[in-house]
Amino acid sequence: MKSQVGSFGNNFNNRVEEALGNATDFWAAYREGTFSPSQKPWLGYLFMLEEREASMRATKLITLKPYKVDEAFQKRSYAKRYELVCERLVRDRLYDAACFFTSNAQTGKRGEYKEPNQELSIKNFAISLHARAAAFARMGEEIKVLERKNTK
Repeated sequence: MKSQVGSFGNNFNNRVEEALGNATDFWAAYREGTFSPSQKPWLGYLFMLEEREASMRATKLITLKPYKVDEAFQKRSYAKRYELVCERLVRDRLYDAACFFTSNAQTGKRGEYKEPNQELSIKNFAISLHARAAAFARMGEEIKVLERKNTK
């Protein structure tokens, strides 16, 4: 879970690097048996962005030579860039689900927010998490049944 309030230009790359690094570290730990014995864990990423003019207007990215900036991020708002990152995190299978929404200081106090992409909605995120939790619960029940059969 991460959020960003202000300093959009200074922190966008840091938030993206954290999301990538956390997932990479998590899956490396799983691969090495850190959670053993375990079925494949569920990993989710939830991101809330402060909605204000500076995060919603399109801006041009600086070109850093010799690296070329992905054109999908050019002339986009920070909100759209974060949305794209969250979408890619799931499609690249680094996370099982991602959630992205925006809110501002005034209306957020009343619980108001916007979800610009239904694929990244709070509802879809919660459904994915619930489904995985339910699968783990069923698996635990089945293991108990098998253990009782084996002890007879």
